[in-house]
Amino acid sequence: MILPFLLALLAFLALLPILAPLLRGSRPTAARATFDQAVYRDQLRELDRDIARGVLTLTEADAARLEVQRRLLAADRQPTAPQRLTRSPILAIIVFMFVAAGSLASYLWLGAPGIPDEPFSARQVELAKANTPSPLERATETLAEKLKQNPSDANGWLLYGHSLAMLREWDQAEAAYSKAIALGQNSPDVLGDHAEIMVMQAGGTVTPAAEAAFQQVLKTDPSSGSAHYYLAVAAMQAGEPRKAIEGFQTLLAQLPEDSSLRPQLGQKVAQAAQAAGIPVPELAKGTPPPAPGPDAKTMADAANMPDAQRRAMIDSMVAGLAAKQAADPANLDGWLRLGRAYAVLHQADKAADAYDKAAALKPGDTSIRLQEVRALLQDHAPTDKLPPRVIDLLNHVQTTDPDQPLVLWYLGIAAAQDAHLDDARRYWTKLLTLVPPGSDDARMLRSALDALSAHRSDPQTPPGASPQPAAH
Repeated sequence: MILPFLLALLAFLALLPILAPLLRGSRPTAARATFDQAVYRDQLRELDRDIARGVLTLTEADAARLEVQRRLLAADRQPTAPQRLTRSPILAIIVFMFVAAGSLASYLWLGAPGIPDEPFSARQVELAKANTPSPLERATETLAEKLKQNPSDANGWLLYGHSLAMLREWDQAEAAYSKAIALGQNSPDVLGDHAEIMVMQAGGTVTPAAEAAFQQVLKTDPSSGSAHYYLAVAAMQAGEPRKAIEGFQTLLAQLPEDSSLRPQLGQKVAQAAQAAGIPVPELAKGTPPPAPGPDAKTMADAANMPDAQRRAMIDSMVAGLAAKQAADPANLDGWLRLGRAYAVLHQADKAADAYDKAAALKPGDTSIRLQEVRALLQDHAPTDKLPPRVIDLLNHVQTTDPDQPLVLWYLGIAAAQDAHLDDARRYWTKLLTLVPPGSDDARMLRSALDALSAHRSDPQTPPGASPQPAAH
C-alpha cells in the first residue's frame, strides 16, 4: 500500500506547477484603461489646484481640461483585459489522473517492473572484474617497468609499442616505435607499422610525417601493400583523386584475383573516379590464384606408386610449377612454393634460386633469406665449411635484423672455421643473451664457447661446433 501512495505523491509533486493555478485560481489583473483613467482624473484635480494657486489662468486651464477630458473619453473606449484563469479543482483532478495513468501505462508497457533490484553491494564483484587489468594490460605494464631499467632495449621498445597499439593507445605506441627505430629497428615492416600507427593517431588522416614514412618503406620494399594503400589514401585526402586511383590500381595488380580485398579497393577506385569526374576505370588484373595442390586421390595413388614412378610424378608437378612461375615472375607466393618444393627434393641450388626471386619481390622480408639459408644447409656436412653463398645471405640478413638467432649462430660457426675466435665468441655470447637460460640452446652455446676457450689454450683442439642449431 505504501508504494502506490509514494508513486501518487511523486506524480502530484511533479504536476504541482500545473495543478496549483487550477486549485487556487488567479487574481484578475487591472486593465490598462483603468490605470489611464485614474491618471487623467488626477490631472483634472491638479488643474483646479493650479488655478487656486494662480499658476494657470482660466483660459489656459479650460484648454488643458478639454484635452485631458478628451483623453479620458478615449481611455474609456479601450477594450477590457481578458479574464484570468479561475479556480477549477475538477479540471486539476482530471489532469492529474490523466498524466498519472498515462505514465503508469507507459512504464508497464515499455519498462521492466518484474526485474528484481540489484543493489550496489551485489555488483561489487562485477565492478572489480571490470576494473581488473586484462592480461595484455598487465604484460604491457611489465614491459614498461623493464624498459625503465633497460631503456636501450630496442626489441623491448618494439614489443611495447606493438602491445600499446593492440590496446589502441596510439600516442604511447607511436612514442615507443620512435624509440625502437632510433635504437636501430628500422626494417620496412617496423617503419610501416610505425607509419600506420601515426595514421591511427591522427584519426585516420595520413599526416605528412606518415606519408614520408610510407615513402621510405617503398624505397626498400616496393611491394609493400600497406604503403601503397595509405599513400593512395593520402592522395585522396589531398584532393588528388587521379593519383589515388594509380595507387589503388598498383595495389590491385599485386593482389591475387581471388583476394577478398579487391571489392573494397574497387569501391575506393569508384569513389576516386567520382571525385575526379571521370568514368570508373577497369580494375587492374591481379596475380592468378595459387595453383591447387594434389587432391586426396592423387596423394593416395602416389603413396602406392613405386619410388621411381612417384619421384617422376613429383618432378613433373614441380616442373609444371616452375613453368607457371616463368610465365608469371611477379608471383611472390609462387616463388616461395617453388623454393619449398625444390628443398623437399633436396635440390638446394634450385631452391636458393627460387628464394632469390622471391626476395627480389619483397626485399624487406628477412624470413625469405632465412628459408634460403636452411635450404642450402639441409644436406651440409657438419665438418664442411659454410658455403660463401650462405655467408653472404647471413651478412645480408644481419644488416636488417642483427639479433636474428639463426644468423648469430651460423656467423659464429663461420668465424670459428676461419679461426676468428674473438668474432665467434662475440656472436655466440650475444646469442646466449637471447635464448632462455637453462634451455637446450643455452647449454649448446656454452659448450661451443667452452670449445673456443679450449682451442685458445690448446690450438690442436678443433674450435668448430655442430652447424645444426636448436635455436631458430
